[in-house]
Amino acid sequence: MKYKIKNHIVSDKLSQLYSWISIATVVAVCLFIILIVFYLGYDVISLRFLTQEPNPSALYTDNGGILTPMIGTIILTIIGVIIALPLSLCAAIYLCFYAKQRIFQNLVNTAIDILSGVPTIVIALFALAIFTLPQFGFLSTTIEMEEGDGQAFGRSFLVAGITMAIMVLPFITKAIVQAIQSVPESYIESSYSLGASKWYTITNMVLFCARPGIITGTTLGMGRIIGDTAIVWLALGGTLRMTGIQPWFLPQNWLSTLRNTGSTLTTYIYYASPAGEGDNYEVAFGASFVLIVIIVLLNAITAIIGNAGMKGNS
Repeated sequence: MKYKIKNHIVSDKLSQLYSWISIATVVAVCLFIILIVFYLGYDVISLRFLTQEPNPSALYTDNGGILTPMIGTIILTIIGVIIALPLSLCAAIYLCFYAKQRIFQNLVNTAIDILSGVPTIVIALFALAIFTLPQFGFLSTTIEMEEGDGQAFGRSFLVAGITMAIMVLPFITKAIVQAIQSVPESYIESSYSLGASKWYTITNMVLFCARPGIITGTTLGMGRIIGDTAIVWLALGGTLRMTGIQPWFLPQNWLSTLRNTGSTLTTYIYYASPAGEGDNYEVAFGASFVLIVIIVLLNAITAIIGNAGMKGNS
């Protein structure tokens, strides 16, 4: 008996040690990456770098800034979330409360799992094949063909935003499903016992209790949009500056801006690095550090909102 107790204690100590080593390794790797990126790119980070537009060619990006790539990142993220969140919310509610046939529910869950595992380059190629059809010309611009019928260009903020929504749809849906399933069953039964309808219970009680998880899933989806390159490259285009009617920031030109090409921080980093047209390590690392800061701030906001929501529920 004593031998078994000793083995149990030793096993428990080893498990704790392994857990601490794993946590320390993850934190050390994360900090190492951030510090290296900051060390190699902090020289170019300045107010001018953050508020000036990049030069048209990446060959001269050391003389430009990252204003429009940052704006493009924000625009693309907003479009993707606006489209994906309502669809994910409806899908999660249906799966949790209205899907009665087990076979169909398993089929939907399998489709979500498959979509979440599809590489982003495949989704981007799918979007390029679909949104270049003439019927989708209103989402981008139209290319006049010699045969007569115009073909859609298929690259714009609207096209890329829809494609991003398809990419993050399964991830946000899963997060919302888990958030809804974490709501105690007693809350739902208490609402029913008070005479509330099913829809009222879902919209006024379940979603209210699940909002920290919904916010967390949405923010994680935003992080995936911000960090993606393949979809941006194929569905948004490769221009460093905003195209369309200029100046792009005037309200009357916003629709033209959304229907034309632009860039994000990920494509700017690609162009500035030796992998693209440029050979500006410092500029690429400077933009990379700004991108990391944005993602870290998103996660911090998620943690704050999540903790506030948990305190509100308690």
